[in-house]
Amino acid sequence: MKNIIYVALFMLVLSSCEKPNKIGFIDNSKVINDYQEKKDIEAKFQLKDDSFRKRADSIGRAFQTEVQSTQLVAQKSSVKKQQELMGGLQQKQQQLQQQMQMEQQQLTQEFQTEIDSVIVKVKNFVKDYGKSNGYNYILGTSDGTSNVLYGSDENDLTQIILDSLNANYKK
Repeated sequence: MKNIIYVALFMLVLSSCEKPNKIGFIDNSKVINDYQEKKDIEAKFQLKDDSFRKRADSIGRAFQTEVQSTQLVAQKSSVKKQQELMGGLQQKQQQLQQQMQMEQQQLTQEFQTEIDSVIVKVKNFVKDYGKSNGYNYILGTSDGTSNVLYGSDENDLTQIILDSLNANYKK
């Protein structure tokens, strides 16, 4: 009987020595959206998009001018010549549309690649932060997916992570 009490006491001491898990959480949306590098990438691509739109508008206006002048020539031409002129315009319009679509897709893909790189960078930063600060888990939440339904403010690492990320980015 005495041995059972000693064993129970020993087990109680062992279980009380177990280190509790250190858990924190971040608001993924806030960290990503307020991260300065992401804002800089968005600003850079906004300029590229504006430039693309201006160029596309300019090409569109030039094509409209060409259409109008071709229509004037076509009015004075034979039916066969009119068909040739209009067919050439349609072909040119399709080529311009395809070119603009390809450039827009390329711009979108380039933007997405850079944003994906930022997301990977943030994930790696959070992982390293967790390891270096003794966290067993750092959970993520956002408006769209709430993995953390409740967390005390002391476990909310959002601003700490964001400030650290922005400080590292400025270096």
